[in-house]
Amino acid sequence: MDRFELAHVVIHGHDVRYRRGGAGDTVLLIHGLAGSSHTWRATQPSLARTNDVIAPDLLGHGESAKPMGDYSLGAFASGLRDLLAVLDVPSATIVGHSFGGGVAMQLAYQHPELCDRLVLVGSGGLGREVSWLLRLVTLPGAEHLMPLVFPRLVADRGDDLNRLLSRAGVRAPRLGEMWRSYASLAGTADRKAFVRTIRGVIEPGGQTVNALDRLYLAAHLPTLIVWGERDDIIPVRHAHAAHEAIPGSRLEILEGVGHFPHVEAPDQFLSVLTEFLESTPPGPTAPGSLSDLIRAR
Repeated sequence: MDRFELAHVVIHGHDVRYRRGGAGDTVLLIHGLAGSSHTWRATQPSLARTNDVIAPDLLGHGESAKPMGDYSLGAFASGLRDLLAVLDVPSATIVGHSFGGGVAMQLAYQHPELCDRLVLVGSGGLGREVSWLLRLVTLPGAEHLMPLVFPRLVADRGDDLNRLLSRAGVRAPRLGEMWRSYASLAGTADRKAFVRTIRGVIEPGGQTVNALDRLYLAAHLPTLIVWGERDDIIPVRHAHAAHEAIPGSRLEILEGVGHFPHVEAPDQFLSVLTEFLESTPPGPTAPGSLSDLIRAR
């Protein structure tokens, strides 16, 4: 049996799916918008040789439940807190990609006691700029056009094409990952959850959530920022802004890589992440006096 096959727990009456494997210090992998735990398939096995690796499907994504309700960053952070509690994990290195980076920062902000280290991969929530396609989806009435833009038949044919290219030995990891995100929106419940989620962080003018003014609170955490040089979803200058805002953080820009470093260049991504994990001790469970930090700022 595949040790990374989907498992599930029920939290607050909702089914939450996740993949887990390995032993050692815990690493929590958080996917992006319209993604799932599957996005970490190229990195989770190697990472699990020395770590307990958990990759959930966030509510509204993948195979987890898609209830009506709160899809804010705060709600996702609380949901991950509850998942770690149910899995008896006291703290973890938090790795977030894209929208998952925003969730990771929110988790570190709300529940610093849970965060040993912070890793941001092409993260959202660090500036206004974001791709025009994601901004278009937030326009009023866009949800009514989505069944035409993301039909089930086209998604299925795209999956067939991906399998054909794979058998032919053609590697197009960025295209494949984007297509999987596209295909995930073919279901009605998936589209509704996606729209509720994206409108919480993006509007037609760009991203509405920006953590830069509070990132100094993460100075006590060992922090790694990884970005693709050719990221056309979230510009690489956001990586430099985050690096400047978090004292002591490490910055790694991967040349020739786009928005999915862990998919497009898994070996390079793993090398950077593993070196960071091995060379940094877990941060303190709390940043010290919150009052003193805020007043000093």
